[in-house]
Amino acid sequence: MTSGVPASGSYSSSVEYPAVETRGIWKVITASSVGTMIEWYDFYIFGSLAAIIATDFFPGGNPTAAFLKTLATFAVGFAVRPFGALVFGRIGDLIGRKFAFLATLLIMGGSTAAIGFLPSYARIG
Repeated sequence: MTSGVPASGSYSSSVEYPAVETRGIWKVITASSVGTMIEWYDFYIFGSLAAIIATDFFPGGNPTAAFLKTLATFAVGFAVRPFGALVFGRIGDLIGRKFAFLATLLIMGGSTAAIGFLPSYARIG
């Protein structure tokens, strides 16, 4: 059995590695950071304003029930994350990760904007 190491002991550590394009790496890091920031900003704002959202979007008869419904909505966002990862992971494998990333970025940004345009419970009736 041979080990693949030269028997003469003339091991050379001058292995040449291919040059890594640092501009491309920083572009990926920046794009990923922006997407993550938008995603977690949405959760942060919703969680921080849960008490206010509860009074605006749910009936005001029982404020505790309205607050729990708001927290349940918050929990649904965390519960469906693995399913989104499955769907968009598959899309990324089939079509391309850039397309999947841009699609999720646009969906998150559009959803955040759409929530801002929702009328309150009192206005809907």
